[in-house]
Amino acid sequence: MTPSLRVKICGITNRDDALVAIDAGADALGFNLFPGSKRRVRIEEVAPWLPALGPDVVRVAVMVNPAAEEIAAARPLFDVLQLHGQETPEVCAEAAIAGLVWKAFPLADGLDATPYPADAILIDSSVPGAFGGTGALIDLDRAALFVRASLRPVWLSGGLSPDNVFAAVAKVRPHGVDVASGVEFPGNPRRKDPARVRAFVAAARR
Repeated sequence: MTPSLRVKICGITNRDDALVAIDAGADALGFNLFPGSKRRVRIEEVAPWLPALGPDVVRVAVMVNPAAEEIAAARPLFDVLQLHGQETPEVCAEAAIAGLVWKAFPLADGLDATPYPADAILIDSSVPGAFGGTGALIDLDRAALFVRASLRPVWLSGGLSPDNVFAAVAKVRPHGVDVASGVEFPGNPRRKDPARVRAFVAAARR
């Protein structure tokens, strides 16, 4: 077990699933604000109940190439902005002025996150034309090399599930793991399966 391992349940679309994830021991919840995502939520939909989740869970706004006004609208409700598109280091720097920023990258040969002023890095499987949430398993060997070379916390994402997260953590030794499709009901990307959420958290920390 990695004692400090953090767990993020991403693609939360409703209050019930958020409470399930918190009860299972998740440290962070991801809310996808990207209009092109099948897990997309609007700020006005989650605003009535998001603050009531309590202070012990990190609320993460997952954004793809957001405009400045979108960043400004998300900041009051979320603890972290996770930039998951082709944002430049300058955009990351601007977003980081008012709070925490995590920068997500598809893991590929030659990935250099050094120029990006982010508090943490998230690495995901590389799927052309997709911004995460595909269920494709990340290259664990390459991920392990990236984590060992990084001077910042690295979150591991991409195809993780209750069945493979223990082995992935053992090999990669990330700061945290991030899951979306791996804990959903089959064929329903907008609902989490409570049994799979609990199994994922337990396996990640086993």
